[in-house]
Amino acid sequence: LTSSSRLSADQDKEYVGFATLPNQVHRKTVKKGFTFTLMVAGESGLGKSTLINSLFLTDLYKDRKVPNAEERINQTVDIVKHTISIEEKGIKLRLSIIDTPGFGDAIDNTESWKQIEDYIDQQFEQYFRDESGLNRRNIQDNRVHCCLYFISPFGHGLRPLDVECMRALHEKVNIVPILAKADSLTEAEVCRKKMKIREDIRQFGINIYQFPECDSDEDEDFQRQDQLLKDSIPFAVIGSNVQMESKGRKFRGRVYPWGVVEVENPAHSDFLLLRNMLVRTHMQDLKDVTRETHYENYRAQCIQNMTRMVVQERKRSEADFPLPLAVVDAEKERLIFEKDEELRRMQEVLERIQEQMQRGGC
Repeated sequence: LTSSSRLSADQDKEYVGFATLPNQVHRKTVKKGFTFTLMVAGESGLGKSTLINSLFLTDLYKDRKVPNAEERINQTVDIVKHTISIEEKGIKLRLSIIDTPGFGDAIDNTESWKQIEDYIDQQFEQYFRDESGLNRRNIQDNRVHCCLYFISPFGHGLRPLDVECMRALHEKVNIVPILAKADSLTEAEVCRKKMKIREDIRQFGINIYQFPECDSDEDEDFQRQDQLLKDSIPFAVIGSNVQMESKGRKFRGRVYPWGVVEVENPAHSDFLLLRNMLVRTHMQDLKDVTRETHYENYRAQCIQNMTRMVVQERKRSEADFPLPLAVVDAEKERLIFEKDEELRRMQEVLERIQEQMQRGGC
């Protein structure tokens, strides 16, 4: 053997092979595909449908019928789910869009967000049931990972309805505030409204989605982009699906008497920032926060309720049979023993969850 061959053989002996683990995980994950559920909420006419079509280059609302004023008088909040499969460079994504037509359109909007809150809880409940069942291998994740909340550009900051709705949802879902129809405002007005909305969010104690802090070893461009995202909240966006052409360049935009607005021009709106955040940089983090924080809070509450019910049932059983010397058959003894064991296991799980939540700062 030559010296180079002997060196290669020696290296092969020292090479175990676990460095290929990321490739194995990547292949398995790509084969399985990805899921993401996005909810949009806000009053009619703020461009929610147009923005969703612009974000994902699709047409989810081609058959939509816009109700007239008379029909909207008695309209209630609906939950409409659109699911599409998108494939890009061999990566498959099952995207679910949860629309909330009718929200904020009624004369009396008291607790009009209740149906939205109930829907989010129902998805948590279904996932909890599937996770606790026998067939846990093929669980479908329909939990809502992000809620784009659209804020009108024509008011002064947040309306009372916005405050109450966001406070009802902020412990259940990642809220990303959107300043809609930014092309109706001047650049100075956009800055003022952003500052007022951020001030209202702090004042009313609303917990919106927090971008994770950058690691110290990240490059400067990434840190600068991350800080730009944080400073851009709420995202001032423009949506359009109309292809235009100017000076040999094609783009999506809108034509006004004073000029042209380009949807994907960073000088005109935060559309690119929002799309990059949702798809390219923070989609997985949105899913992680949903799983590790919002769902774990719901799960811990469920286990606490179940434990309380078991304890109450045990106390009632003891009250029904107060005589300690009463003869109890073997079957009843076995059932009582099994209930005690189940209660002990549930309490251990609850303590572990609470320790994880404390370590995570929840």
